Amino acid sequence: MNLLKIILIYSIAIMIPVYGKDVSIPTGSGSFEIQGGKEHPEKTIKVYYHKPTSFSVETKVVFVVPGGGRNGWSYRDAWQKASEKYDVLVLSPSYSEKSYPNFWSYNLAGMIKNVVINKERTAIVSLDVVEEADKWIYPDFDRIFDKVVKDLSMSAKTYDMFGHSAGGQILHRLTLFYPENKANRILASNSGWYTVPDYTEQFPYGLKGAPIGTEKIGLSFKNNLTVFLGELDNHEETRGHLVRNSVIDKQGIGRLSRGKYFFGKSKLLAKNKKQIFNWSMHIVPNVGHNYRAMSQAAAEFLYE
Repeated sequence: MNLLKIILIYSIAIMIPVYGKDVSIPTGSGSFEIQGGKEHPEKTIKVYYHKPTSFSVETKVVFVVPGGGRNGWSYRDAWQKASEKYDVLVLSPSYSEKSYPNFWSYNLAGMIKNVVINKERTAIVSLDVVEEADKWIYPDFDRIFDKVVKDLSMSAKTYDMFGHSAGGQILHRLTLFYPENKANRILASNSGWYTVPDYTEQFPYGLKGAPIGTEKIGLSFKNNLTVFLGELDNHEETRGHLVRNSVIDKQGIGRLSRGKYFFGKSKLLAKNKKQIFNWSMHIVPNVGHNYRAMSQAAAEFLYE
């Protein structure tokens, strides 16, 4: 077999386009493409994966959601050792800027549109709320999971989730606004800012005007969410872009304090509404805004 043919076969193996076709994921690392949801058939999501050598029908599944760089390949790579150690199939969806432009298409999952930002680019001046859940990116996780499990004949009924920075923003909002999902455990890590369960703050900073009713918040609190924070991701951390404005700064001036604020306000609302509260908070010692270190801690937290 000549070198050109070997390169061609390898290229096909690491990038498998998937639309209506079956997923065929070889052992090791690679990627496949899947269409956006039913409202976005023209868009493409590339899913980077690592399939452990121990793979069987009983292998577990974890979604690893990238930060603002949308670099699913890097986040997948950060989970390779954990994938092999704990027998878990890693799926890291990468939403391109081309198909999903601007932070509100990713961090805010497409829940808002017609967004106007102030000239300092620190705050949203006006927006329209997208009410229809099937236009958000949250349903993509169940859809990708169902497709992979079916085509690989896996027995998994649920999946775990880890998201860092912008990925953490996506996951705490998924818990709030799309609680009827197939996720088992959700780790929202080092979010830059939060949609706080507070009906006095305007969406997307709070729930005033948000596409969620009082009855839904009880379902959200029943999800198994962990606010997963780095001890050193505080106001002194310089890595990553941290948005500052008068509204967000009520949450704190660092990611650690903002995570604590979000968790505290959530717990208080659940108590006041007499709702079951399954959320927790975990602080990883001696780690700042570092997705690789947080990924390692998350794998140990989930699977040790």
